[in-house]
Amino acid sequence: MGAVHPPKIATFDVPARINIDTKGVARAVDEYRVTPYGLYMSRPMIDRPTAHWMESWLLPDLGLCVTDWWWNPGHHRDQDFYLDVCEIVRDGERWTLTDHYLDVVVQQRRSALVVDIDEFVTAVALGLLEPHAAETALDRAFRAVDGLASHGHDLDAWLAERGIALTWKRRHDKRP
Repeated sequence: MGAVHPPKIATFDVPARINIDTKGVARAVDEYRVTPYGLYMSRPMIDRPTAHWMESWLLPDLGLCVTDWWWNPGHHRDQDFYLDVCEIVRDGERWTLTDHYLDVVVQQRRSALVVDIDEFVTAVALGLLEPHAAETALDRAFRAVDGLASHGHDLDAWLAERGIALTWKRRHDKRP
């Protein structure tokens, strides 16, 4: 693991149809959709050799951003969804996501694995993530893994119990 960075921040500006990524680059968004439970975003990945498209759902009440990456040939990963544990704040039509280091890799109907624990621990030790935010992040990660496990690692089933129905341009949960 290299040097740990301060929490990454991304901005989602719905009227401007841009996503300011964690590097501060404004990216054109193909589609935004606001729902009672969150914000959907779909956009191309520019200058990324591993993926060419991403679809994400910001779910503020769960403190999660659920992403479906469209991998380039030769870069496929054995994952269906990637959940960033984060803080999401909405200010009118602008949403801000602050990443809290922990992530959950979901293999639909097979498994859920918390990753980047080393980065999280180092960030907390260095004071980059305040104790309350760290505790909240751990709670969100473990609630997600527990919820997924109690629903057979089926993201849709877990979220449906909470009144959340995610829709995607492309569905890749083809497994029975």
